[in-house]
Amino acid sequence: MNYERFIAQKLSGAAKKNFSAMIFRIAIIAVSLSIAVMIITTSVITGFKNGISNKVFDFWGHIHITDGKVGNSFELIPIEKDIELIRDIEDIDVITYKRPPSVVDVDIIPREETSKGGVRSVETYTIVPGIISSKRKFEGVLLKGFEEDHDLSSIKEFMIDGEFISYQEGPSRDIVISKQMARRLEFEVGDALIMNFILEGEQYKKRFAISGIYKTGLEEYDRRFALVDTRILQEVLTWTENQVSGLEVYVDDIHDLRLLNEYIYFEKLPRNLYSESIRSKFYQIFEWLELQNINEDVLISLMLIVAIMNMITAILIFVLENTSTIGLLKSIGATDWSIRKIFLYNASDILIKGIFWGNLIAFILCFIQLQTGLLKLSEKEYYLSTVPIEFNWFMIGFINIGTIVITLIFLIIPTLIVTKIQPVKALRFD
Repeated sequence: MNYERFIAQKLSGAAKKNFSAMIFRIAIIAVSLSIAVMIITTSVITGFKNGISNKVFDFWGHIHITDGKVGNSFELIPIEKDIELIRDIEDIDVITYKRPPSVVDVDIIPREETSKGGVRSVETYTIVPGIISSKRKFEGVLLKGFEEDHDLSSIKEFMIDGEFISYQEGPSRDIVISKQMARRLEFEVGDALIMNFILEGEQYKKRFAISGIYKTGLEEYDRRFALVDTRILQEVLTWTENQVSGLEVYVDDIHDLRLLNEYIYFEKLPRNLYSESIRSKFYQIFEWLELQNINEDVLISLMLIVAIMNMITAILIFVLENTSTIGLLKSIGATDWSIRKIFLYNASDILIKGIFWGNLIAFILCFIQLQTGLLKLSEKEYYLSTVPIEFNWFMIGFINIGTIVITLIFLIIPTLIVTKIQPVKALRFD
């Protein structure tokens, strides 16, 4: 029989009748609140990062393939819509790949990596700058063209009024503008607008009808982009039907983004084409999202310190209250480590109760937010209208297990006081 565990249970029962009971309750509450805050923090930050990332990926895809001379300013340099190349990229499944050594990264030795998935789909896009003219105002925009066979399911999720582009036999004159654009220019669904194009020093005008209004919540995109039929842009630019601005590649697993981008660039593309992941193309947004990891780490560390300090205080008080018991156990031959284990058993009981209630509180609050969207955000500043929740089960498990392990390791220190207690003095004191 584990006598340390048995004595720990008896001491815990006796503690309910004295001052230790209040200290134990405070420790359980502190651990519960710390665990709840840690789980809520990681769930909110995970939801925040994934929510914004998914909006960017839904609008742009994961990898862009363009002419090698195109930078980030959307120059009007077309590439050929190579059906064989598109099918070749779409056929990419799970790969094991080691990229060639880079002249830039001479100190880095490439290693072989295996992807979790492959390429889901490849879509074309065309982007042309233009100027919307209304009765009172002018607005510079970028027109993004979509083909009829483009997978529009993710784009249509952003529609808040009207319908998406109505494709017909000839180029459609429908246009979808953002809610921000519509408010600024005082447009509604069904209104007509004139789009001005400046190409090679010449001005061209096209008449469009607003078929719908979208809203991504991403201020930079909503302010700049309007959506149209690719064929109308090809007509404006005098491009052939096989010429587009680029290809958008959608991958199965976002964690494969860097690996698949390198594989496509080095192994699939001809020399005149260039591939770039959206993470590097719009690096400002993703660097900002990565900074949220610092906030998460700081808050979790602070909550862990709070839990540890409260547990140390509780165990110290409990040890001092049971000085005579420690003296008695030592007098009958109990080792210092056996006695310390008794108090560590008590500490583990407090931790388990605190973690149970902390998880319960966190999941209840997160569930309420998921169902009601009770807590709101300024979409202009945070790109999301409500506080997002997404459970990172690995991180939640790490928080629970890590809290138990780290706290118990730290609690070995206050139990060192057991080694300083002398049986003769302890029993005489009693």
